[in-house]
Amino acid sequence: MKKYLSLFLAIALVFSFSTSFVFAEDDENEATQPNDSLETPERPDIKEQVEVIREELKNKIEAAREEAENKMEALKESIKSEKDGVKAKIKEARIEGREKALERFNNAIDKMGALKDKVNASIIKLEAQGIDTTSAKAFVAITETKLTEANAKITEATTLLAGSTNQLSKEDKTTLRTLAQETQTLIKEAHKALKDAHKALKDAIKSKMEANKVENDNDGDNNNGSNDNDSDN
Repeated sequence: MKKYLSLFLAIALVFSFSTSFVFAEDDENEATQPNDSLETPERPDIKEQVEVIREELKNKIEAAREEAENKMEALKESIKSEKDGVKAKIKEARIEGREKALERFNNAIDKMGALKDKVNASIIKLEAQGIDTTSAKAFVAITETKLTEANAKITEATTLLAGSTNQLSKEDKTTLRTLAQETQTLIKEAHKALKDAHKALKDAIKSKMEANKVENDNDGDNNNGSNDNDSDN
């Protein structure tokens, strides 16, 4: 449990840094230029720190997942040594049921990951066109954190299910049910954040188009004014 507690604390830290950094970027863009007479204090690259923490966390979860999956494979192998045919079939069916339950969650996370990649691709494309994607980035950061936490919970569930081929105890069933509900909630929250990111991009495009229209109208008015002056002369 201590291992997973440390993972969740790391996830919370990444979430805190990610969202605060994205919004801080927007604040800096709106701030006035610093006075040249004042020394600007050096500060660490927060974005780089977040990426390092995120990568370390990802590696820890992947290592824990691999360990849990190896234990599950070892359980499947152990069934082959069961001499009682009836017991062997019961254990085999039990393991298959556990794997299918975990697979459903993994598929859902993979789907969210694919959608997140599409949103990130849109962000890169729109940024190149000078469109503000700050809000969308913040929502994507939330999505990444939710998916990371969901992965950690699935890893914990896999570890629990790979403990033995025996029927789960009442306590383990309660723990597993809680993990499943929490994972489902996190996936839903990740999906909502992606929808918010998509909406933020649509709003940003609309704002850019309106700004361009105002600029073009102003340019047209200025040109008309110049033409009127020329005709008077």
